[in-house]
Amino acid sequence: MFNLGDLYQQLIIDHTKNPRNFGKLEPCNHDAEGYNPLCGDQLHVYLQVNDEQMIEDITFEGQGCSISTASASLMTEALKGKSLSTFQALFDAFHAMATGDDKPNEEVLGKLAVLAGVKEFPSRIKCATLCWHTVKSAMEDATQPARTE
Repeated sequence: MFNLGDLYQQLIIDHTKNPRNFGKLEPCNHDAEGYNPLCGDQLHVYLQVNDEQMIEDITFEGQGCSISTASASLMTEALKGKSLSTFQALFDAFHAMATGDDKPNEEVLGKLAVLAGVKEFPSRIKCATLCWHTVKSAMEDATQPARTE
């Protein structure tokens, strides 16, 4: 029998073992560090944003747990070619999914909805959201590492 949970688990494993958009982006005009002291996840996000406020390219590098890596990989796929206002809408929807009681808005989130299960494991929410907070820091040209605490 087909189990949607198994499919979601396979997608997370795939993005963990074969992260998309992994590596340093040169040139980039926004970047930031992210750090989750709870489990040691560290990442660096690179963005190339054009004059029309569109994310032309986005990559990440670093090391972290499977949820952190899969989330960053899925996020970069979702954000590439999107506007900064779309980023904010996705950020809000992802954060609500990871921390709220409502079902994920799959129409808005697409593949990102596979991470909805993190809300059942409070310590893993920070792993899944670190990359999102790091992109936000990059767009704000923050000098301190993004944190999820």
